[in-house]
Amino acid sequence: MKSVIDTTNSPSHTEDRPLVVLTSELRKVYSNGLFLNQKVVSLKSCSLVVYKGETFGLLGPNGAGKTTLLKLLLGILRPTSGRGLLLGKPLGDRSCKQRIGYLPENPYFYDCLTGWEFLQLAAGLFQIPQSVQNRRIPQLLELVGISQADARKKQMRRYSKGMLQRIGMAQALINDPEVVFLDEPMSGLDPVGRYQIREIILSLKAAGKTIFFNSHVLSEVELICDRIAILAQGKLICCGSLNELLGTPHSYHVQGQGGDCQILQKWLPNIEFKPDGLWQGELQGDVYDFFASLHLMGGQILAMKLFRPSLEEFFIQQLQQHKI
Repeated sequence: MKSVIDTTNSPSHTEDRPLVVLTSELRKVYSNGLFLNQKVVSLKSCSLVVYKGETFGLLGPNGAGKTTLLKLLLGILRPTSGRGLLLGKPLGDRSCKQRIGYLPENPYFYDCLTGWEFLQLAAGLFQIPQSVQNRRIPQLLELVGISQADARKKQMRRYSKGMLQRIGMAQALINDPEVVFLDEPMSGLDPVGRYQIREIILSLKAAGKTIFFNSHVLSEVELICDRIAILAQGKLICCGSLNELLGTPHSYHVQGQGGDCQILQKWLPNIEFKPDGLWQGELQGDVYDFFASLHLMGGQILAMKLFRPSLEEFFIQQLQQHKI
């Protein structure tokens, strides 16, 4: 089907990478329940591209419109205006639903069922044959780290938050989807739970799946994602790879000892002096000239690493720039 949306002028457009998600001027307006003539704009003219096989992170503060955008892509909501494609089909096309997986932020589970029974129920909705279920369910349980004993014998009302999140991940993968949508998959999890979910996402990435997820855990996003977008007050304020947005690491953060304080300040304008002659700062200038100068001063390097702003610092900076 020929796309009705032109992407040739998009800065991220590449001919050799198939598109999975494509939106143009997507907008969603709600009517206020108390005053029907009052409109609430949840999403403003969102144009977005996601490529096959990439892990894409959608970031934003609470109320930014992230879940609204996700539900529009899934066909759960209809846009007020604008257009979009998912796997080459218009948003909401029923034939796409067999090819996608979805884990909501707050999924509802039939907690009287065991994990195994719940996955069987999900498989039945996709009309997956029993022979395939018998093979796939154990594979998914192993992937998400739930023992078959827990899955077969323990009702989900006895599952921890982390176990529920992992069984939810398994149901999102029961149909072996091409695209996996995850809404705050690490919400409410402890560090061990976040690590487990991150490892699952990385394994899906290694298997060539396209992953689209929302998250507030920026440190995890930085480890996982190929590209990110920041949504704030319904508006897409930036989108790109981490190198495009944060910049490639180009300067050095240096820790050292000794040397002449005045000369060091020329090389390290933001230098911080500590007890016992220790110091640290961001190097400005040629690294080899700095080494030579430090040697002449009688100083020494204790630690040195490439430096660039963290995703969290960039995120806060973007919100401040847009006065959000």
